[in-house]
Amino acid sequence: MQLGYARTSTTDQAAGLADQQAKLTAAGCERVYVEQASAAEGRERPQLDALLGFLRQGDALVVARLDRLARSTLDLLGVVKRLDADGVALRVLDLGGADVDTRSPAGRMIITMLGAIAEMERGLMLDRQRAGVAAARADGKYVGRQPTARRQSAEVLRLRDAGNDAAAIARQLGISRRSVWRIISGAEATAPAA
Repeated sequence: MQLGYARTSTTDQAAGLADQQAKLTAAGCERVYVEQASAAEGRERPQLDALLGFLRQGDALVVARLDRLARSTLDLLGVVKRLDADGVALRVLDLGGADVDTRSPAGRMIITMLGAIAEMERGLMLDRQRAGVAAARADGKYVGRQPTARRQSAEVLRLRDAGNDAAAIARQLGISRRSVWRIISGAEATAPAA
């Protein structure tokens, strides 16, 4: 059985996720596990964990690109070790869809090298991104992400004073309940004692 894994780091990468799913389905995957989570060190990926738990000997894990499976060489090698122990093949579509036999020394070498290259590319991209942000800040063109909930503090407090609960306020303003509570708690902490 061929099972696919598609991942994007953020929820606003819908086109990239749809592209991966289409490629995995076209490659013959019977089921595709989908995740929108960063693969940075220590981050949980419940769909990947579920997929790895479902795979059985003789199955194949299929990914569109190697960097969708892991962000670091160490993480990749951990996944490969688990696949090997379970007798599961790994297919990477951007390698021409060829199975990489990670049980052989040559297969492990290829995956390790490709994982290291993907990790290096990610590092270079982050370096370029940091340099671009620093240059934009120096030119006064980058002020960062504007806080969405804090700008609505007055409206949150007005709705609370009108008798709305946190859930209703959050729904109406399109912010999280946690943000509503943070604003209310902050206002109560700074309010003069009666």
